[in-house]
Amino acid sequence: MLKRINLLREFSIPLLAGVLTALAWANVAPDSYHKFNHDHFLGPLSFHFVTNDIFMAFFFAIAAVEITQSCLPGGDLNPIKKALNPLLATAGGVVGPVGVYLALNSLAGSPALTNGWGIPTATDIAFAWLAARLIFGKNHPVIAFLLLLAIADDAIGLVIIALFYPDPVLPVAPPWLILTVAGMLISFILRRKQVKSYWPYILCGGVTSWFGLFKAHLHPALALVFIIPFLPHPPREAKHMFEEDPKDYSPLARFEHEWKIIVDFGLFMFGLANAGVGFSAMNTVTWLVFCALLFGKVTGIFVFALLGEKLGFPLPLGMGRRHLLVAGIIAGIGFTVALFVAGEAFTDPVVQGAAKMGAILSIAVFPVAMATAKLLGIRKRG
Repeated sequence: MLKRINLLREFSIPLLAGVLTALAWANVAPDSYHKFNHDHFLGPLSFHFVTNDIFMAFFFAIAAVEITQSCLPGGDLNPIKKALNPLLATAGGVVGPVGVYLALNSLAGSPALTNGWGIPTATDIAFAWLAARLIFGKNHPVIAFLLLLAIADDAIGLVIIALFYPDPVLPVAPPWLILTVAGMLISFILRRKQVKSYWPYILCGGVTSWFGLFKAHLHPALALVFIIPFLPHPPREAKHMFEEDPKDYSPLARFEHEWKIIVDFGLFMFGLANAGVGFSAMNTVTWLVFCALLFGKVTGIFVFALLGEKLGFPLPLGMGRRHLLVAGIIAGIGFTVALFVAGEAFTDPVVQGAAKMGAILSIAVFPVAMATAKLLGIRKRG
């Protein structure tokens, strides 16, 4: 039974099931789908709000755990020198798609679509990891390279959401951010008091941080990102990203262990809440997002990683330029975070739906990566 559950998580089946359910529902009975998504679901709260503003706080918290652990001595981002090439590639994976999106929009789009530039900056962590394992095998250095890139991508995505996509109807109210700072201070005090359960950090620091962002009209899904680094953890990291250390019983490790399975299966909710767009919604912005993810990602990542080599920061041992090219293509799978950003970038439901369709279609990048790997003679290892 446990093996079947792990297979469902490994292949992101809950997320895919949510996406397919939403697509079918929105195209067969759009009014029913819209009513379910936006009417009262939990008291006065809608299903869409519960998913995007509350549940996604835990999704981004898991990403924050990985970043925190990776920055510790022995982690994949420490010392910074060994992570500089994938981090430079990450910068390329942001600059490239933004450049392609804006260039294509100036040629074939319209000023009304400009705000979608942040959508193709995302890389889906789960699908990138899965695609890389299926193409390269589970022990190839490309896996760690892509995970580093995807995690850093998500961190940049959080900054983009916070800075560039506030609620256009409600102007940002910075004074309320004092609550978010208070949440961080509460968490700092809990850590100084050596509180060994993660629950006080989440319930006291996290809830305070959430209300601060919510009242400031910034996205509250980012609330736990400011709290997670305060959870007690070992002085060193012994594992790579997404590898569990059975000897680590720290609050940080326990939070990830106990919440990751909830997040993995809860992504069904995310797919259901965000992927319900009609096929007729496809228009110019759909192809702007898709092309920026495919061509912008691979170009930006490849060029910036080679620049890193020229500057003295080589690719990981065992990873050549053929592997880098395929990794850049895989990074074009935007999906989860791209869907999330699309929901923030546009308020017009027609444009928003079309942009989301571009994020959904980015899953088609996977067979492109497989075909490219075959053409380049890359064989699966292990």
